[in-house]
Amino acid sequence: MADLEALVEPTDAGRPQSRVRWTSRSTRRLARELETLGHNVSSHLVADLLHAAGYSLQLNQKTREGTTHPDRDAQFRYLNAEVVRHQRRHQPVVSVDTKMKELVGDFKNGGREWRPWGKPAPVRVHDFLIPQKGMAIPYGVYDLNRNEGWVSVGSDHDTATFPVRAIRRWWEVMGRPSYPHATSLLITADCGGSNAARVRLWTWEFQQFADRTGLTLTVCHFPPGTGKWIRIEHHLFSHIAMKWRGEPLVSLAVIVSLIGATTSTAGLRVRSEFDKGRYPDGVEVSHEQMARVLLEPHEFHGDRNYTVRPHRARAKSVSYSVAMP
Repeated sequence: MADLEALVEPTDAGRPQSRVRWTSRSTRRLARELETLGHNVSSHLVADLLHAAGYSLQLNQKTREGTTHPDRDAQFRYLNAEVVRHQRRHQPVVSVDTKMKELVGDFKNGGREWRPWGKPAPVRVHDFLIPQKGMAIPYGVYDLNRNEGWVSVGSDHDTATFPVRAIRRWWEVMGRPSYPHATSLLITADCGGSNAARVRLWTWEFQQFADRTGLTLTVCHFPPGTGKWIRIEHHLFSHIAMKWRGEPLVSLAVIVSLIGATTSTAGLRVRSEFDKGRYPDGVEVSHEQMARVLLEPHEFHGDRNYTVRPHRARAKSVSYSVAMP
């Protein structure tokens, strides 16, 4: 045991005061090293000795989140207050995010589905990209007020233009008919990826969106490292994952169809379409363009909470009544 402890100790990853320790060396390797020291042992005996000494095989455990922003809780409270304020004014509030990219083709998809006995769906052994089919990029928009979702499925690049176009399509197809008198829109998003707060193209595209619709757009970003609490993850994306579990995503048409057929017991309704647009990387927004953006940072963390106003307010429809003689 003394020789075994000496071999294990240099690679011991546990705390000395811990009752349970672990090592990355295999029992066969330890047995061979003990044999060179004159011991006649097997790998099974080494395993028994390690267990008796308080060792076990363990995986890494994610417990260290690092430092958090000092105003993280305050940002959550501010974001919630903005949501409540818009909802009381009967204005639309949406949660947006990019779902995990999916390989298109006859690849294995996690989960199981009912099939005839002994006839599983045949899929590829290796998950290598099929150039002719590419990759699906689903971007979702979830309406917090109406429990409705919209997903644009792209196949080009997840640039800042792509998510704003998805939000705009949601407004044209689902938002405007549901909120005919809306004057503003609140968008909650995480702070990374294509919808990051510091991406110039994201802000520039919102200005085009505001000018086109006449809406005042308010954006509130979640604090860093808190994307798992975004509403769309739990109220839309989770149901989509359950809908297509065990189903090979053989084509973009299948992906769009499965997303559009997603429901929940709470009455979730989803619409989806394929976005054929091209969104090249490396698009730069000049200082002159940014100077034309009517961006108003909020007093509280204006880097994460801001409003983009249209250059010209949308003309309100006026009804006329004519007195007949």
